[in-house]
Amino acid sequence: MSQLPLRQGQNGGNGYINGYYSHDTSNHYDQDYNDGGPVGGEGAGAAWREQRDVEFHDGATSAESDSQEPHTLPHSRGQDSESVNGTWAEKPDIGGQAWAEQSRSRGDGTARVGDGQGSRQIEDVLQHIQQDWNFMTRDDCVPVQVALQLMDTSTLGRADRYSDFQQTHQQLQKALKAIVNEHHQGFNSSIGTFHKIQSSIQSSQNRVKSLKDSLTQAKASLSTTKPELQGLATSSQKFDDILQVLRQVEQLQLVPEKLDARISEKRFLTAVDVLQDALRLIRRSELEDIGALTDLRVYFSSQETSVTDILIEELHDHLYLKSPYCQDRWKPYAQDQNEAVETDSPTASLANSWGRALYNFLHKLNTTSPMTEDTSRNPEADSFYYIQMIIESLNKMGRLDIAVDRMEQRLPVELFTVVDRTNNEVDHRHPSHVRGQAKTKKRFIDFGLTPTDGRSNVLLDLLWTMYSKFEAIAEGHRVVHDVVAGIIKREGLRNAGSLTSGFKELWKLYQSEMRSLLHDYLATDGNIAYRSGHAPTSGANMFQRNHRDRTKTMFKLSNLDKGSVDMNAEQEDLDHILESSVPGLVSKSKRRSGANIDKIESNQDGSATGHKLLVDPSVFNMSLLLPPSLFFLQRLKDIVPPGSDIVISTLTAFLDDFLVNVFQPQLDETVTELCTQSFIELDAFQQDPQWPQYARKPIFKGTSTFFSIINAFCKMLDTIPYDQAFTQLIIAQMVTYYDKCCGWYKALVTRAHIQAQGGIRLKTAAALAEAGEVRDVISKLWQAEAGELHGLLDNETALLIMKANEMPLEPYDIISDRKSVAALSLLYTSMQWLASKLARLRHITDRAADSSHQEAGRFGQSRRWTLLYATRLRDSSLPVYLPMTPDTAVAFDGIVSSFQELAMTVLFTLHIDIRCGIIHMIERCLHGNYQLEQPANDADGNVLALNADLVSFDENITSYLRERARDFITTGLGFLLDQLLVTNASHINTMNLNGCGRMQLNILVLQQNLKNIEDDVALARSAQFFDFFTEGPDAIIARAKETGGKDLGFSYEELKLLVELCYSEGLKSSNREVATTAKRALNDHLLALSEHLWQT
Repeated sequence: MSQLPLRQGQNGGNGYINGYYSHDTSNHYDQDYNDGGPVGGEGAGAAWREQRDVEFHDGATSAESDSQEPHTLPHSRGQDSESVNGTWAEKPDIGGQAWAEQSRSRGDGTARVGDGQGSRQIEDVLQHIQQDWNFMTRDDCVPVQVALQLMDTSTLGRADRYSDFQQTHQQLQKALKAIVNEHHQGFNSSIGTFHKIQSSIQSSQNRVKSLKDSLTQAKASLSTTKPELQGLATSSQKFDDILQVLRQVEQLQLVPEKLDARISEKRFLTAVDVLQDALRLIRRSELEDIGALTDLRVYFSSQETSVTDILIEELHDHLYLKSPYCQDRWKPYAQDQNEAVETDSPTASLANSWGRALYNFLHKLNTTSPMTEDTSRNPEADSFYYIQMIIESLNKMGRLDIAVDRMEQRLPVELFTVVDRTNNEVDHRHPSHVRGQAKTKKRFIDFGLTPTDGRSNVLLDLLWTMYSKFEAIAEGHRVVHDVVAGIIKREGLRNAGSLTSGFKELWKLYQSEMRSLLHDYLATDGNIAYRSGHAPTSGANMFQRNHRDRTKTMFKLSNLDKGSVDMNAEQEDLDHILESSVPGLVSKSKRRSGANIDKIESNQDGSATGHKLLVDPSVFNMSLLLPPSLFFLQRLKDIVPPGSDIVISTLTAFLDDFLVNVFQPQLDETVTELCTQSFIELDAFQQDPQWPQYARKPIFKGTSTFFSIINAFCKMLDTIPYDQAFTQLIIAQMVTYYDKCCGWYKALVTRAHIQAQGGIRLKTAAALAEAGEVRDVISKLWQAEAGELHGLLDNETALLIMKANEMPLEPYDIISDRKSVAALSLLYTSMQWLASKLARLRHITDRAADSSHQEAGRFGQSRRWTLLYATRLRDSSLPVYLPMTPDTAVAFDGIVSSFQELAMTVLFTLHIDIRCGIIHMIERCLHGNYQLEQPANDADGNVLALNADLVSFDENITSYLRERARDFITTGLGFLLDQLLVTNASHINTMNLNGCGRMQLNILVLQQNLKNIEDDVALARSAQFFDFFTEGPDAIIARAKETGGKDLGFSYEELKLLVELCYSEGLKSSNREVATTAKRALNDHLLALSEHLWQT
């Protein structure tokens, strides 16, 4: 066995590990580890182990161990296991083999305690020792005895395990060496730390010793009596007082910074406490004579005023929604907002309501004790909480009365600014080119704003946004009222009624603003130049010297160049000065300047109230103005504080008075003016260029405009309470328009020259269409079935021919010009369209209020405007009606019937006029020359003119009349011509065969032209009549003899006329003999004709 020398460490420790001292390769350790520190040891039992190892060193040596080279630690556990396993696999002894196999098994993944390679190796070695060499780890083990046993080769010895012992020893050395390699840095640092700790302990001992000496000396000094100590005590007290004053001065010097910090953080309760504590401190008697505090004293006094101003500004910022934290208290207008408020519930909320946070705040409000500031929250996040904090701060400063007084003074200006700012915001959101201002159109009649009109969104946006802000402002004032009332009750203040009167003043201003707004967008009277914010120019004299209006400013600060570098630099310097002297006011000044600029700009184009008009005023705007106003008033009832001296039941009295005494008279005047304008315009009785939007056929522009006024009026009536006066107004306008249309009709059908006989002024067609037998027949013809037409047409034709023969037609009796026919056609279509549209408006209602029979200014009756219909809002999808009572319905039905009757009169006039024209032209044609020397190649000029008139007439009625009316006019024209050519053939003076040929040509031309106007037309009877002429009188007598006159299709008078026409040329001959012969032959043929037809 090798010699095991004892190696001492540098720190005095031994070289044992787990009870074993190191291998004799201590020299190798010294070479590998220059620190010379101990490998490690347990420390328990170190003395006796050292003694035991010395004895072992004296009695045992091993040459093999002395010559053995130190082993190198493997790089990894796998390499170490293979090396160890390969070494031990060559050893035949049982112990080594078992330990090698166990090592291999642990190398396959058995968990070990350490993290490093040396730790794992030492673990394996220790486990092997515990299994095979455990007896050597006990305290009663004697190393010499074990060594002798290992050298004993007998059966009682352990020589067979000596090789295992050596391998175990080698592996232990390798493991120790690996641990040293891994942890030598830690060993080195621990040595240095030990020395430092030892030095610290020594220095502490020295200090304790010196302290002990000092205490001993102090005890000796205190035990000695000294008279000068009393003087020192007095001086010390003075110095303490001086130090106390200095500390107070130092504390005062820190107050400005603390105060600025609290103001910047909006912690006003804390800021007020800091300021008041500083004021109380600086006003103490011991600090009054210190001149260095003069500046601070002045600063604190000024800060008291400045903090008051800041608090009032912050209060106004949250009351009038200037702060960005107030954006959640109101909502802007949305496009679908009207749909959200279409409800009949009187408790319906505003469409842009967000829930009443006011109720939650008032429910939690506790003013029985002073408010404590919550430093964990942003004070401005809750606007109502912030308002309460400001009021409590003002009360703590004793400035509550000043703040309330300033609120009342600034209330009109602030509210005006809110309205003006809202007006400008809406103006910017809706550019003027999108609104489509109506006043730029010539002779434009404004019917108000419809849901599809771009201007309606502008007005609705203005109303809903402004009323939403009004409601939020009212909620803020309710918070102020309740908090101030709670403070008064808590502190027992007397004669404090003026502090809670602010809400009543707010309500008065609300009334004024709402009344002005309604007036601005309803009133259309007065000089528009003043309403648009521009004064009229002085005169037309260009040479007159005009004096400048000294009330107008020559320039405005708002027109300055905001991008100027100099201006921006000066502004930044001013802001810096304000921020350093009065923190918190810079942003306010900026906002006030911005508000002033906006105010100046807004007044450049405003109404009489100072606000810019965004849309043209119209009385029909009431349908958009009234519902938001009433909704706002309904919601305002829930905000009014109980003790504000405002009677809730009379909250809408001012609006009732406005509607009854201002709106209703203006509505009557406006509707009358608009209706009058609709039919006095130059193009009122001209075709409407946009007629396809209203009717199937063209109508008058004045008619479409008139009905648009009525329709807009009815839409507006559906949003306000019904009154018979409104329906009577409409009926009166309908009567006026009917009279105007009748006058237009009379102007079209009146003769240009008065006929001396009978004094008839109307043209023939109009006179026959007014009344009489012809009108009765035509009326039956209009309502007749298909089987009744022939008899009625025969009767009508006979009557017309008879009337024309009794009173010959003149050219001025015919409505021949194209414009007149088109005008009459338009008049008929317009009256029919208007009558049908008006009939659809008829609606009987049970609301029978009639303001026309009551005294003006009734208060009790005016209550119904806002109490019964406060939440009424018209649904755009419902049809439009004109509400009326049974009494007014009678008058309404009468005027509608009058329009229908006028339309039928116009249609009958057209029906008769075209027939009168045919009769007149055929009469002129029959009076022509039909005694021709040669055959005619062209038709008569009158026939050609008649064809042209018929084509033009048909084109007009086809363009302007519906199919039934056109067919009514054109049906029977061929029958009239056929009868007229036969019946009035007696008007032909002389006819020969060539003349008869021309008449047959005329009949053919007329027939071909009529086929384009009337279906299945044929002039067969007239053509046959003149065919008999060509056959001669003998053929006529022969046909009469054969048929007995039954199937000839002509009467005796007509055949007699035909026979006379056959001898007309001979009777008019200048040769007497020829004339006599013709007369004798005529008498014979007439006698024979009478004999054959006498029986018929």
